[in-house]
Amino acid sequence: MTTTLKDRIRAARSGATAPDEQHDQAPDAPAELTEVKGHEQVVPPMSKTVMAWLMRYESEFDEALPAHIDRTAFFAAVRAVLPRLAKCTPASTLQALLTCARFGLIPDGKHAVIKREGVLAVFVPMAQGFIDLMYRSGAVESVHVGEIREHDEYRYVPTAPAPDDFVHEPDLRKTKAQRGDVILCYAFAWLKGGARSQVIILSREDAEEIRDQYSQAYRDAETAGTADSFWHTDFLAMWRKSGVRRLAKVVPMSAELVALVKADNAGEAGETQILHAPDPEAARLLAEAERAHTAAEGSQDVPAPKHARPKSFKKSSQHRNQPRRQSRAARRGRRAGK
Repeated sequence: MTTTLKDRIRAARSGATAPDEQHDQAPDAPAELTEVKGHEQVVPPMSKTVMAWLMRYESEFDEALPAHIDRTAFFAAVRAVLPRLAKCTPASTLQALLTCARFGLIPDGKHAVIKREGVLAVFVPMAQGFIDLMYRSGAVESVHVGEIREHDEYRYVPTAPAPDDFVHEPDLRKTKAQRGDVILCYAFAWLKGGARSQVIILSREDAEEIRDQYSQAYRDAETAGTADSFWHTDFLAMWRKSGVRRLAKVVPMSAELVALVKADNAGEAGETQILHAPDPEAARLLAEAERAHTAAEGSQDVPAPKHARPKSFKKSSQHRNQPRRQSRAARRGRRAGK
């Protein structure tokens, strides 16, 4: 029997034991971790000892981390986040950190966050994490994310050609208080080759609808009266992230970016997150092979031109070898001669 992360969180907050707590195991979690998971609240403290324990899986982290991510910086961020995960099970902590590593995101609060939900650690990609994966796709030149305050100058005309359809002219000499409250958040990207993506604009009402519809953590916090979800503690950051997430769906998406969106959706819904991010190099080679195959197939499928027939049609051997037809009068004369 299995339960979702949402069920386990509710059970932990209510003090009950989830039905499958004694047997549930995180994907790829070592067996020794699951032995202590069944003992309610009996987990080792997240301290130097736990950091040493994590280093037992050094080879798994080395395999997971992309070459461009500095290993020292990654583990420095891990050390900083461990105290907040003191009540989390070791299995969920290992899974969340490995997922973070496989996506090549540092859990520094800017690119990704490892947060606690009940007794489980959960991987949460942030806006900059989505932006980093857009850049890694190779199709995005730059990404712009911002917010419009009530006294800012801006113009949005969806029917106008880019880039004249959207202009934001904030007076940076004014303080944020002088510019007023945030009324809109936006995100857009310039693509390789000079094209610009669709401009994503979200009002506060749009952000609240996204929060209410998709965030299980927000609903659980409202029910429990704790007001400790990210939507409670950092609404503007989640508002901006929602715009970036929508932007990710309108720019060319890599397999890695698709997987990150799915992982974030699972976390928001309180479900088990995927552990393995796809290998971007393998995905790139596969895409190139598919394009080459399509091009090769297309080159052999050239349609014949309309009304095409050989220029020497009347002189072809087929017609030269046929006997010339005689008129009826000539045939009668020949028979009469006989």
